[in-house]
Amino acid sequence: MSSGYREVHVVEVRDLTPRIRQYLLRATDGLAMPTFGPGAHVEVMISTHEGELIVRHYSLIGGEGLTDDDPDTYRIAVQREDRKRGSAYIHEHFQPGFTLKVSRPKQNFALDHRDRRSLLIAGGIGVTPIYAMLRSLKRRGRPFELVYSGRSRDQMAFADEILALAGENGALHLSGEPARDHLDVRALLETQSADTTVYVCGPAPMITAVHAAASDLGWAEGRVRSERFTAAPSTDDQAFEVVLRQTGRTIRIGRDTSILDALTKAGVPVLSDCRRGECGLCPLPVVETDGPIQHRDSYLSEDERAAGDNLCICVSRIAGQRLVLDA
Repeated sequence: MSSGYREVHVVEVRDLTPRIRQYLLRATDGLAMPTFGPGAHVEVMISTHEGELIVRHYSLIGGEGLTDDDPDTYRIAVQREDRKRGSAYIHEHFQPGFTLKVSRPKQNFALDHRDRRSLLIAGGIGVTPIYAMLRSLKRRGRPFELVYSGRSRDQMAFADEILALAGENGALHLSGEPARDHLDVRALLETQSADTTVYVCGPAPMITAVHAAASDLGWAEGRVRSERFTAAPSTDDQAFEVVLRQTGRTIRIGRDTSILDALTKAGVPVLSDCRRGECGLCPLPVVETDGPIQHRDSYLSEDERAAGDNLCICVSRIAGQRLVLDA
């Protein structure tokens, strides 16, 4: 599993909001880390004290303002979701000197440098790749507009830095204020010129609303590009066992560990790529389960999910004790 991963250590921790912390991760060998473009993310691989493997995805910010990080350093921001989950483990254990591994940068949300004009829409912690895109647009002097939505300003990471960088082209939308519960994305899109490309990252309802508004307005599908959080763990997740029908092996899946990570750690050869339920490489046939499947991918169709014949092992689970897979 560690093939292609680099060892890094935490060199700086900064609280951005009561729930969000920024971490600077520096290569332990002092060599430059692989380069990346705005919108890229890395997998953070953690081995817990209990021996479980946790893999989480975090966008790379790249620097602060127009100043880039050193070549041997990555910058990420982590929002704490629950006291016993992977993000909580990071908040509790990532202190200066803590050592971990990160993957090479992966790019599923690239900013196209050929765009004539860009509209950046961020919601909550989805601001991290949007901030990286803003930095790129400002550096290259490209026209843009940015809208950053959150419940209150004290919960919005990088709000001051983003407003300073975006200037008159940036705005905050505070959904917690009276009469401002939802960002009116249709009204926002209606004001855009025909050469505008939209980049949106945040909660699934926001992204769905942006795509729906663009479709209603007759926009070409490629004009809206998004990254959504499809693999968020639930506070109700529990440990269970996976039985591999072809070999008879039984693998324990911890409440913080994906089926894919547990199988990989156990030396079971399985296909995977995105680890976010998007690429379609990892689904395995379901033989039997004693609980409902919790589909968290964006690859299987609704009919395929309802049939329950396959499961994307990188993000999906069961609400039960025993799952038999044809592997």
